Amino acid sequence: MAVIKLMDEILSNKIAAGEVVERCSSVVKELVENSIDAKSTEIKVELIESGIKMIKVVDNGSGMDRTDAIMAFNRHATSKIIDEDDLYHIHTLGFRGEALASIASVSDIELTTSMGKVGTSVHIKGGKVISVENADSRIGTTIIVRELFYNTPARLKHLKSLYTELSSIMDYMNKIALSHPEIRFIVVNDSKELLRTDGSNNLLKCIKSIYGINVAKKMLDVSSHNNDYSINGFISLPEIYKTSRNNIITLVNGRVVKNIELNRTINESYHSYKPDNYYPIVVLNILVDTTLIDVNIHPTKMDIKFGNIENLLNLVSCAIKNRLKEKTLIPHIEEKPTYINNKNKEIKEFKLDFDTQIISDTEEKYVINDDLIEETQNIELHEDVEETMPLMYPVGLVHGTYIICQNETGMYIIDQHAAKERINYEIIKHKLSNPKKENTSMMFPLTIEYTSAEYIILKQNFEFLRELNFEIDEFGINSVIVKAHPVWLPIGNEDASIKKILELVIAKEKNFNLDKFNDNLAATMACKMSIKANTSITLDEMQNLINDLRKCKNPFNCPHGRPTIIYYSKSDLEKLFKRSGF
Repeated sequence: MAVIKLMDEILSNKIAAGEVVERCSSVVKELVENSIDAKSTEIKVELIESGIKMIKVVDNGSGMDRTDAIMAFNRHATSKIIDEDDLYHIHTLGFRGEALASIASVSDIELTTSMGKVGTSVHIKGGKVISVENADSRIGTTIIVRELFYNTPARLKHLKSLYTELSSIMDYMNKIALSHPEIRFIVVNDSKELLRTDGSNNLLKCIKSIYGINVAKKMLDVSSHNNDYSINGFISLPEIYKTSRNNIITLVNGRVVKNIELNRTINESYHSYKPDNYYPIVVLNILVDTTLIDVNIHPTKMDIKFGNIENLLNLVSCAIKNRLKEKTLIPHIEEKPTYINNKNKEIKEFKLDFDTQIISDTEEKYVINDDLIEETQNIELHEDVEETMPLMYPVGLVHGTYIICQNETGMYIIDQHAAKERINYEIIKHKLSNPKKENTSMMFPLTIEYTSAEYIILKQNFEFLRELNFEIDEFGINSVIVKAHPVWLPIGNEDASIKKILELVIAKEKNFNLDKFNDNLAATMACKMSIKANTSITLDEMQNLINDLRKCKNPFNCPHGRPTIIYYSKSDLEKLFKRSGF
């Protein structure tokens, strides 16, 4: 007797719904994308209890005739691809033909649609057609989904709280609105409007609708292209950052996508401009020939594969880094442009975000190697450095930590430790990138013992360490001996520095990248070699520090992303002391 049987259509649709319809936001996503594919210019989403009780999507798209309205609920019914070749030239958001069938199998759904003549209303519950009737002739489509997962209680039970479900829906709606600024989007939950964009095709105005005017003022436009890809969009100034990667929004040909390599590249482009565990706000449009991408990976269609991805990653990285280098990045207490630099050019100002992890300044004090001061002369000067870092003159020191400076426009406060970190970081990076055969013999060679696994990794990297001007050899079982080290190690802390460097070599073994290793090493050593808190220095030393900072490629942040300088305009000071009106 045969035990293998063909499942009925309703059961197979319920199973498919497990992939396509995971939660309320999944339903919203599929319905809104269908509305976009129908060439809608206005899409309204209405929710009751975060979509658990009702999801209603109304659009002014092309609509459907009676035959298509009924056919749309059949699994694998689609107007968007016809043959296999179409899979390699996908221009629509949907194409699988699974969404409506899957949603209808686990809900009570009503569709009303028209192409301008007599409309059609289709009512389906649990995958079974209840009725098909004539309806009004308003061009477009309205879909109402009620009682989601009513017939799959296990799925209903595992829905999150109303707040979590609504948050997931709004996260999607924000992103899809950013991907289509030419469409007016409206979202209402329990009669409260949560989102409204104007559909003016102005991406910055769309960003304002979602993130607010203060963030919109602090976004930088970015664009570039190569033979394979074209990119455009907006990136936030480094002081505007979030605790989640979720605000790095990548769009490919109008589709919201996620790609780990791409997101990592975007975040790493901000390296040393912000703390490593914070992330920028980025909205990046990527235009590419459909033959170079594959979106047919997962039913959600958010995962994507890129052809010639290295070309894309290089394009994105260079575009972001170059754009950041063009801007003055001194945080300002106010949110509006109010001062002019020494070249009479307006400088963008912004409120300082103090929600930043502070790097500890409690380490033991070390003597700074005099050779490093001379090495500042070898740092490659940033173009137009006087424009990006205004002239300023030190007048005093607060708590042995903060240098107070002034010029004709206002007051600057410099964190002397962060500033010296940036200077030392760029010095050491320069030395690592341009190694010289200079080292110092140790009076007492350093012997270090490791586990067998660590020792094997370290031994494999002996040549690399010798290129860094370490004299290192085997010394018994699972041990090494260091007899000489580079001249730039902090005096008085050589042993600890050597151990830290060897630890970095071991830790990076699985994904070793010389540039990243040098960067990590430079940041670590720069911190240990810098002026510590509660260290008094003279006015001449303050001026020398400022002069050295001016030579840096990025004088505005320490290697860990903390600001080196903040600014109060003369007007700000007068307002604080009630010397002028608000």
